Amino acid sequence: MRKSILLFLLLAVPVLLQAQMMFGDTTRIGIPFSKDPHVVNFKGRYLMYYSIPPYKDNPASGWNIGIAESHDLIRWNKVGEITPVPGEDYEKNGLCAPGALVKDGKVNLFYQTYGNGAKDAICHAVSEDGINFKRNPTNPIFRPDGDWNCGRAIDAEVCEFKGKYYLYFATRDKDFKIQMQGVAVAPGDTDFSRDDWKLAIDEAILYPELTWEGECIEGASIAKKNGKLFMFYAGAYNNAPQQVGVAVSKDGIHWERLFDKPFMPNGKPGEWNSCESGHPHLFTDLDGRTYLFYQGNNDYGKTWLITNVEVFWKKGKPYLKK
Repeated sequence: MRKSILLFLLLAVPVLLQAQMMFGDTTRIGIPFSKDPHVVNFKGRYLMYYSIPPYKDNPASGWNIGIAESHDLIRWNKVGEITPVPGEDYEKNGLCAPGALVKDGKVNLFYQTYGNGAKDAICHAVSEDGINFKRNPTNPIFRPDGDWNCGRAIDAEVCEFKGKYYLYFATRDKDFKIQMQGVAVAPGDTDFSRDDWKLAIDEAILYPELTWEGECIEGASIAKKNGKLFMFYAGAYNNAPQQVGVAVSKDGIHWERLFDKPFMPNGKPGEWNSCESGHPHLFTDLDGRTYLFYQGNNDYGKTWLITNVEVFWKKGKPYLKK
């Protein structure tokens, strides 16, 4: 009897291990390296968009966007890449940090240019199959103005709320030191072109204040629950460690933190995410269930893996099952 139980446990271990998603794209540099996940449920499958580094033997290839598909949110297969369009100077140095939105049966992708310093900006593209994208002719569609920021916009997240579209982005102060969150707004009938986007407020909506947030708040991801918006954000720069926090808003502009401590902390020494649990994406599936995707590593950024965990809600607040 004991032998039978032991055999069952040994056989069950691989199944249990496979129940946790651990995705790392090895196609660019030969080791797992995937960052900045964003997931949609589109035409009967899940699509994940994520950042991938330049090819190991071709640094000029720049940062690009990988695409993977899944049918269970655990096992993922790479199905494509989004690389700079020849002749488009605004993204020739690279593109990354995707944020996707399904609207009118199409995937709208919002992404940032990379390698342009304070001139990096948010761009938009649209796809009927989720793989092949057509650029918005007005790209880049958004960079902030105002004295409170350096003019840079990265880490786009777009959501519809109360008849308008809100574009959440990260930017830095004039000294290019402190990273913070801003928001722009467009009308409900927008095609996401440049002229439609206006700053909703001429100041940062979330600025690093807590000790664990260091000098950075970035990577905002939004969930809508009970007439409110919940922002899952990354606090502190990569491997500082970066960790995930949560804030809430009734109007999409003014935000309050739900917790003083990280909602998703980095792992303990020796664990796969001991250096960080960062750049969150809160994915809401068609059935209303929510999943937190985030990146991590234990080697200070030599590799990057993406995983997910289901998020539950009680009395209007998110929590994780232990």
